[in-house]
Amino acid sequence: MTLRIAIETRHPDLDVVGDAKYGADLFAMLRTVEADIVLLDIVMPGMSGTEVARRLKNEHPEMKILAVSSEDSMDKVQEMVDIGIEGFISKSQGNIDDIAVAVRTVVEGYSYFGRDIADIIHRIYLAKKKTLKVTSEFTEQETRIIHLCHEGLSAKEVANRLNISARTVEWHKKKIFEKLNINTTAEMLNYAVENGIIRPN
Repeated sequence: MTLRIAIETRHPDLDVVGDAKYGADLFAMLRTVEADIVLLDIVMPGMSGTEVARRLKNEHPEMKILAVSSEDSMDKVQEMVDIGIEGFISKSQGNIDDIAVAVRTVVEGYSYFGRDIADIIHRIYLAKKKTLKVTSEFTEQETRIIHLCHEGLSAKEVANRLNISARTVEWHKKKIFEKLNINTTAEMLNYAVENGIIRPN
């Protein structure tokens, strides 16, 4: 039983206005029909689901997108969330009734993420929060200086690269040292490597 037939059979109040196997077919159909929401599989022939989602957000920003897919890796979920989809439910976790609930929730203006997807999103959030906490300790200029020091440049060489004075470079380094409660460039670079700000050689 196809998803369309299942929805129409069990939830006749949900009006399925069309279905499309290919992304190009979907956009052709949207020129002639109106829809509140698109149920989108990430894995599809031709144009990928992420490409379709991105194009939908550009060309039909009012359109809600609910991903219904077996592709639920962390990278793929993050990519879809970054695009701005309103919901995501895994085929392995959601039955037709769950999908119907998700559709109604998204159409009403709320986000809907299946329990397993919500868990993935939470892990993504924690990972981003950890990275943000480290990188937000430094200004953009301080981060540049850390990277240039890692290249082995002297304060004068860093100054020339950034078109500032060597005294300003030393001032920025002093601020970095104070933030980290350290005293040497070596300690600064060790911290940067350990926290993923720079990659070791």
